[in-house]
Amino acid sequence: MAKPMSAAQFAAALRAEGVTVVEVGDWERHNRNHMGPWGPVNGVMIHHTVTSGTANTVALCRDGHSALPGPLCHGVIAKDGRVHLVGYGRANHAGLGDPDVLAAVIAERPAPHDDEASVDGNRHFYGFECENLGDGQDPWPDVQLEAIERVAAAICRHHGWGPLSVIGHLEWQPGKVDPRGFGMDWLRARIADRLKTSKPAPLPKPKKPVVDLSKLVAAARSNPKASGTPVTYGGVRIVEAALVNAGYLSKAYSDGHFGSATVDAYAKWQRHLGYSGSAADGIPGMTSLTQLGRAHGFEVVT
Repeated sequence: MAKPMSAAQFAAALRAEGVTVVEVGDWERHNRNHMGPWGPVNGVMIHHTVTSGTANTVALCRDGHSALPGPLCHGVIAKDGRVHLVGYGRANHAGLGDPDVLAAVIAERPAPHDDEASVDGNRHFYGFECENLGDGQDPWPDVQLEAIERVAAAICRHHGWGPLSVIGHLEWQPGKVDPRGFGMDWLRARIADRLKTSKPAPLPKPKKPVVDLSKLVAAARSNPKASGTPVTYGGVRIVEAALVNAGYLSKAYSDGHFGSATVDAYAKWQRHLGYSGSAADGIPGMTSLTQLGRAHGFEVVT
């Protein structure tokens, strides 16, 4: 049982464990605290998303949907091992669960079978959604599994918890199957080994996608939605995904066309950087694009 970390402590703990962190929009203040308390915290809960595509997954976990408002977790662990922070505080991820399981997590002993749903897990657990279809066939890349291990170990290390403080959603709430594709006992064994080390080694640096500035500018200036002539470059999709992650573009407009919605979103990003007037025209330039890439994991070439 512990007081939740501050948002700054949370991000710092993950980075200290070697996790590659992507901060999405106003994640530090995005929460459901108006619906109930956040804390004391007792453990870490792991989920799978039943989605594919990192940009869409991150947007869904940040915003939620009409039946389940976001954030749906604190961090999204993508297939490339990056951890996208989408909210901090109370999040809609755990739901009601078994009080006997919570008691076992607090006591750090093996959890019993979950056969009841009466305790508010959103109050008591850090939650991570892992990008996977959850069908038992979608692969779990090694770099993603290592990121899950590191994330859980980082939180346990900060609070002085052991690996039995980490559970899967399937161990908390009757009828849940996530995470599907690896065993929680297997994961806890890896976490236990990691917690024996005092200086965790960093994760291998993920390969960054590359955006060609000249092609991106051509796409932006063509305004394909206005002209009716689609101009699609791989770089447009990468930049749109970054704008979605940053909270400036709706995922509905992340379509590979640098149309008016994307231009408006990019102009908001420019204004965020301090540009004004004609300088915030929504057309990517080297400085603003490089900064967007640094924040959201891509490189720029000319």
